Amino acid sequence: MSTTATQPIPVQTNERRVAAEPRALNARALLNHCSIRPTRQRLSLASLLFSKGNRHVTAEALLAEARAAHVQASYATIYNVLKCFADAGLVRCLAVEGHPMIFDTNIGPHHHFFFEDSAEITDLAFGDVTITGLPQPPEGYEIAKVDVVVRLRPKKKGAQPANG
Repeated sequence: MSTTATQPIPVQTNERRVAAEPRALNARALLNHCSIRPTRQRLSLASLLFSKGNRHVTAEALLAEARAAHVQASYATIYNVLKCFADAGLVRCLAVEGHPMIFDTNIGPHHHFFFEDSAEITDLAFGDVTITGLPQPPEGYEIAKVDVVVRLRPKKKGAQPANG
């Protein structure tokens, strides 16, 4: 779905949030609702991905889960399915420089902490970040969203706090 400068960005509905809640998942209904053809692999991967609540996964991690669950899928298939889910608004893509693409099942507004030493990512409440001074978008464009990834690393011994 595309938006133009005169159309507001669609609000995420509760129907889509079902995918991120840890309760029984009807993968076929979810995919049909999003106009995604429910192939055997997509159904299996949707069940694996969305049955564990909100989380962050890479294609490699989902491939490992698929293999453990005896789901036949290649790395390319996993990545393509995740990209398909992202295009449909079921997951968010997070690009962190120097790391594989991360897919987030929490599609609501929020930001992230990224721990450089472990490559782990956690959610940061939307209200915990204030952004001011955004530039005016070029003619014919609007800001769709702003994603913030705060990269963290362990403090060096004897280092002073950044804010003090």
